Amino acid sequence: MTDKATFEQAPVTEGAMMRATSARHLMPWLIGLAVLVPLPWFAVNDYQRFLLDLILINVILAVGLNIVKGFAGQVTVGHIALMAIGAYTSAVLATKFGAPFWIALPGAMLVTAVAGAIVGIPSFRLEGAYLALATLGLAESVRIFISATEYLGASVGYSDIPSPRLFGYPLNTFLRYYYLVMPLAVAGVYFSFCMLRSNIGRAFKALREDPLAAAASGIDVRRYKTLAFVMSALYAGCAGSLAAHMTPGFLHPNNYTIVEMVTVLLMVVLGGIGHVWGGIVGAIIVTIIYDLTRDYHEYQLLIFGFVIVLTVMFMPTGIGGLFDRYLVTRGFVAIRKANKRAA
Repeated sequence: MTDKATFEQAPVTEGAMMRATSARHLMPWLIGLAVLVPLPWFAVNDYQRFLLDLILINVILAVGLNIVKGFAGQVTVGHIALMAIGAYTSAVLATKFGAPFWIALPGAMLVTAVAGAIVGIPSFRLEGAYLALATLGLAESVRIFISATEYLGASVGYSDIPSPRLFGYPLNTFLRYYYLVMPLAVAGVYFSFCMLRSNIGRAFKALREDPLAAAASGIDVRRYKTLAFVMSALYAGCAGSLAAHMTPGFLHPNNYTIVEMVTVLLMVVLGGIGHVWGGIVGAIIVTIIYDLTRDYHEYQLLIFGFVIVLTVMFMPTGIGGLFDRYLVTRGFVAIRKANKRAA
């Protein structure tokens, strides 16, 4: 009787445990949405709302870079070039071909994904600093190409990019645009977490730790390297398209210089390479610092380079690594206290 009762109650208990686990995983997302939805209404002026939109775009960009650099361990500094490709592709589709934003956005992401696959080709032969130099050259080549192409506005810039419309309603203010950018940023972060926990994420981690060992265990190294660059490029294309269509709808090649490259890299390094939440925190902090140092633009590269060096020296795992250490330490303390009570 006892065994039968236990057997009958086991499925109910297992279901309850699964529901509790799902609720525990869902709770941070619900809390995050509860904070994000009313957030722009607490902004004092439109500039602060613009900054909120920019932070969310940079979150998408940083999370995408974290996929190829943090998950797969590929050293790239050409991520800003992929954002430029996405931005100008979306702008051209909207202004030259009359495509609405809802077609220009996926079109830009598709073109950027192809560019990401091309960027990933040098990773088959190059590693470390050599791969970084190759991607750096690509990034500068893209910027110079844009600056020299009249069709893309050349050095004058590309203007009159239309704002998105939702059910005929123009999203032409920073407050309205926030409710377009915010859901896309949340979806991007959620997808990044799902990918990290999937077989693809585990393959990326194996590739990051030791490509030879990963290949020996049956992982197609070339395939997963290319996939990492493509997935990262999709995020960059999305961020570029969102940046292009945000009021005032203007792009300039000087927005994609080496300073911006170092800025995006700092977001990931400061937040913690391989930590999704750390990348989000890094994007928030660095965007605010970048805005505060605009008046000293001639020193920005020096400031950000100095911060990267200090972070690598004294906080190599970034903010995300410190948080992980705190959780591990708290777990050990809890176990020690439990053992003392048992004794």
